[in-house]
Amino acid sequence: MNEQRQNKKLKNKNKIKERRAEQKAEAQRIKNGHRLVKEANAVPDPLEKFPSFQKFERNGLKCGLMCRRVTELEPKVLEWAMDLCKRNMQLMYEKSGEGWKEHLKREEMCEDAAWYLIVTDRVQQRPVAFSHFRFDMDYGEEVLYCYELQLETEYRQQGLGRFMLQVLELMAFTAQMSKVVLTVFKHNTSAVTFFNKCKYTIDETSPENTIDKTFEILSNLMYTIDETSPENTIDETFDYHIMSKENKVKNLQRTSL
Repeated sequence: MNEQRQNKKLKNKNKIKERRAEQKAEAQRIKNGHRLVKEANAVPDPLEKFPSFQKFERNGLKCGLMCRRVTELEPKVLEWAMDLCKRNMQLMYEKSGEGWKEHLKREEMCEDAAWYLIVTDRVQQRPVAFSHFRFDMDYGEEVLYCYELQLETEYRQQGLGRFMLQVLELMAFTAQMSKVVLTVFKHNTSAVTFFNKCKYTIDETSPENTIDKTFEILSNLMYTIDETSPENTIDETFDYHIMSKENKVKNLQRTSL
């Protein structure tokens, strides 16, 4: 009997040690994530090391790409970006039930943490597409979060949007972010189709379905849908998802530790 008690105590003690070790490892992982985000945000220009990704010359287009902090953007470029976002997204927001709140969108796009990938038509000498993104922590993961990916109408369906996503992924994974995450309205079917073609799938952090939630959060996970994702819940009706694309190399390193 005493031997059984001793064995039980030993097992419990080992479980406690394992739990503490897991908690310590998780705390260290999150600490490392914050460090990586800080380092990513400290880089003056995340695109500087990749000259081949600073131009897009396909399908008759001759475009240049640059990456800038919001504080470094010319006011007229920032105003153009806000206007393009309004032209492209106002109706989508109004259909969502949340409505278009321009002052809130402006505040979001002007926050100091915002980075911008700006595409300029070199022939016409004007901006034609942009992405607002951030290096940030999201549910304990270091990520590049894409807030906006907006193109002027005449520059769509020519490979530019996909190329911009590839640039975001390049900057994210070079900075050792774990994944690229973005949101999309479910009723924006063309956008959902586009992101699916770019291998963005439902993310494990996808919130529960609620009637008043009408956007999807996507991230490029390379390339599986988590079985705990909200879509697999039968009793709920979803209006939005979370999706992601993961850094394969980084996750391989984690699982091998």
